Amino acid sequence: MAASKHEELLSTEIINRGVEDSGPYAGSLSFSVRVRRGLPDFLNSVNLKYVKLGYKHLINHGLYLNLTIAPVLLLILGTQLGKLTWDELKSIYDLADAISLIGLLATIVYVYLHITPRSTYLLDFACYLPPNDFKVSNAEFIELAKKSGNFDNTAIEFQNKVLKNSGIGEETYLPKSIFIPGHKINLNDGREEAAMVMFGAVDDLLAATRIRTKDIKILVVNCGVLNTTPSLSAMVINHYKLPHDIHSFNLGGMGCAAGVIAIDLAKDLLAAHPGSYALVVSTEVVSFTWYNGKDKDMLFPNCFFRMGAAAMMLSNQHLDKWRAKYELKQVVRTHKGMDDRSFKCIYKKEDSEGKQGLSLSKDLFEVGGHALKANITTLGPLVLPFSEQLLFFKTLLSKKAKPYIPDYKLAFEHFCILAASKKVLDELQKNLELTDEYMEASRKTLERFGNTSSSSVWYQLAYLEAKRKIKKGDRLCQITFGSGFKCNSIVWKALKSNGTPKKSPWLEPLT
Repeated sequence: MAASKHEELLSTEIINRGVEDSGPYAGSLSFSVRVRRGLPDFLNSVNLKYVKLGYKHLINHGLYLNLTIAPVLLLILGTQLGKLTWDELKSIYDLADAISLIGLLATIVYVYLHITPRSTYLLDFACYLPPNDFKVSNAEFIELAKKSGNFDNTAIEFQNKVLKNSGIGEETYLPKSIFIPGHKINLNDGREEAAMVMFGAVDDLLAATRIRTKDIKILVVNCGVLNTTPSLSAMVINHYKLPHDIHSFNLGGMGCAAGVIAIDLAKDLLAAHPGSYALVVSTEVVSFTWYNGKDKDMLFPNCFFRMGAAAMMLSNQHLDKWRAKYELKQVVRTHKGMDDRSFKCIYKKEDSEGKQGLSLSKDLFEVGGHALKANITTLGPLVLPFSEQLLFFKTLLSKKAKPYIPDYKLAFEHFCILAASKKVLDELQKNLELTDEYMEASRKTLERFGNTSSSSVWYQLAYLEAKRKIKKGDRLCQITFGSGFKCNSIVWKALKSNGTPKKSPWLEPLT
């Protein structure tokens, strides 16, 4: 029989079932083979259309390289003029020529400064640390779930099993309202949680950057499941009395990948409004992801999502380069929404009893793997050393069975990969061939804070800073996934070596 066009990727596991009690094989050991869906081995199957897309990005960015001609011309012209004495200049140029020359030089400088795309800088960021009253250990999670009366024994046992293999530690944070017996989560619960985590992160950021609220001209807030009227961005504007001419945006329904989208949007808005400050707030409201039913595919998010938020301050002012922490280098966004399986693999829906929750499809690993494959293949030409790209094309043109797989560790000193679950991180580490050191920030964040959705990669960067691992010139890649299905990556370059931060969720336990 011919192979299927979309071959399903499976993994096997041999299970010891013990000694047979009866039958013809009594007294013998019995084994069975469990077949599971696995993450696609995307590094060994390269789609050339994504490679071409990466080079298209590179060429589009490279069009601006011709603008570097201006400073080169100025240097050459200045060198030649410097060889002439004042008397020689007077003999060559009259007053009109001199004025024309000065005008030409001024025009070149003006064009260079105003047409060349401005760099986007991350001045600083802050991650919210909830009070200790919201800490919930895994054992307490199960005990509170039992007391709530919302779950049957099967649902309790399933969540307990998932928690044990999740990689989540004993000090993550959850709103206690979700466990109150008979309590139905309402908009007030969502607004209170959103206000606590968002304002906590923004307060810390404003204290660190000392940016006046009246100077913030752009605001982008993202939250997946809670969309209120007025919006969350309006809540931030009202609380901090941001100026009436602010350009504000509220992103909803975009999942854990929305944080990178928010940064990308802020970057574009800064390009349209140069010399401004942009505030980006990324969060998820856990009380609105909570599910009180029986469907196993909808119980998974209960076990992983935890409270958290991050706030980032961006600028494209030339002088801010000297005080900024990072410079934004590349953003690559991949959307697989045209495919029905991708579109429905993370889906908010109602179960048979009318209870809402997020459903995670059994296709999630395969869909996520293909999205990541497309994203990093597009990213490769933008970040990989030329030697790696040359080896890749050499093996590709020689038509070998397996193309040369570039070593992405040569492109980055640090990775921050969405801390979704231990299994996800294990699969990504294996497929990207990353060392334990590269995965440390992701695993530690999953253990300490759980999956805080779009803010997860910022808790990871905060971890690297707290451990003083960031050195000047280091390149950092943040990779996120989200409903739709999306895989987004963003690359930062460290502009300075960081010391121990004054405030960090990793350094200052709240009492």
